[in-house]
Amino acid sequence: QVRLVESGGGSVQSGGSLRLSCVASGYTFNTYCMGWFRQSPGKGRERIATIDSDSSTDYADSVKGRFTDSKDNAKNTLYLQMNALKPEDTAMYYCAADPTDYCHGVRTDFPIWGQGTQVTVSS
Repeated sequence: QVRLVESGGGSVQSGGSLRLSCVASGYTFNTYCMGWFRQSPGKGRERIATIDSDSSTDYADSVKGRFTDSKDNAKNTLYLQMNALKPEDTAMYYCAADPTDYCHGVRTDFPIWGQGTQVTVSS
């Protein structure tokens, strides 16, 4: 059974940091494109970052320089280190997986999704 489980969300003040984790199971983790997405009430789902099978990363302009996407293939775990958080980063954060070779780009049509973890940043 393919499964993604996120953790690490919470409430922080503006300027703070959080590290999200996403544990994958049921498929060959290191061969998939992995992505982080977020969605806040009334807005569409936004791609934040992607990391491909070679660990090449790509980021949305809104988080570039503040967020770092990484993975540990031995632990089947994807990470998102979030620094210098802003109130506009408040959202539900999701990880997703796609067996595609075309990993990077502004797309949200990944076939496998986790349940999400909430991040709230107060000013």
